[in-house]
Amino acid sequence: MDEHSDDLLKRALIDAEAAASVALRVKPLSLTEALTVVFHGRKDLGTIQTYVAHGGRGAGDAVGKDELMRVPCDLDLAAAEDREHAERLFAEQAGALRDALVGADTVLDIWREPFEDLVHDHIRVDRSLRLNLRLPAQRLLPTALVSPEKQIVVTAVCGARSLAEGRPPMGIAVGQQDIVRVYPLPDDPERCLEDFLLIAAEHARELAEQIGRQETSVQRFLELSGEDFPQTG
Repeated sequence: MDEHSDDLLKRALIDAEAAASVALRVKPLSLTEALTVVFHGRKDLGTIQTYVAHGGRGAGDAVGKDELMRVPCDLDLAAAEDREHAERLFAEQAGALRDALVGADTVLDIWREPFEDLVHDHIRVDRSLRLNLRLPAQRLLPTALVSPEKQIVVTAVCGARSLAEGRPPMGIAVGQQDIVRVYPLPDDPERCLEDFLLIAAEHARELAEQIGRQETSVQRFLELSGEDFPQTG
C-alpha cells in the first residue's frame, strides 16, 4: 500500500492541476524535533491522503516522495456545507492528528529510559521512514527507539480511519526479528517491556528446540542413508 500511495503522489505532483496539498507543521517535539504533515488531495480519485515528513517545512518547500511516510488517517470534509464549514472541519481534524503525533512522540520519549534500563543498552533514536521489521499496524511517527545490541524496536502505530472520527487509535509496537506485540499507548512501559522480553525469551527457546529437532532428524536420516539403507522404487 505504501508503494501504491507513493506512486499516486508522484503522479499527482507531476499533474499539479489535478491535485492540491496543504502542510501542517508540528513542533516542538521531544524525540522527533519537528514534523510536517502533508494532506494531499486528488480531485480525479476523490482522495485526500495523509503523509508525514521530518522537519518543519514551509510554504513552497519541495518535498520528495522518498521523504514522505504514508499515515492511514485521512481528512473527510464531505459533511461541510460551505467553505467556512470546511475550514472548521479541517482545523478540527488536522488538530486531532497533530495531538496524536505529539502524544505518540511524548510516549516514546517516556519509554526510552525504562527501555535502556531493562535491556542494558544505549537506545538509539531511529528516524528512518522504513524499518526492517514487519508490523501488524501502520506507523504513526517516522521515529523509533532501537536497541542495537538486542535488536529490539519500539515505535508508535495506529489504526486506519478517517480523521472525522477523531484522534486515531494508537499503540506502541515492540518487535524483535519475527515477533511483534502492540501495547496500549497509556500502558506502563516497564510492564510492557518485561512482558515482551518474557515472550521473546520463550519464542527463542521454542525456536532453539525446533532447530534441535530438525538437526536430529537430519542426522537420523543420514544414518539411515548408509550402505544398509534399503532402496525404494
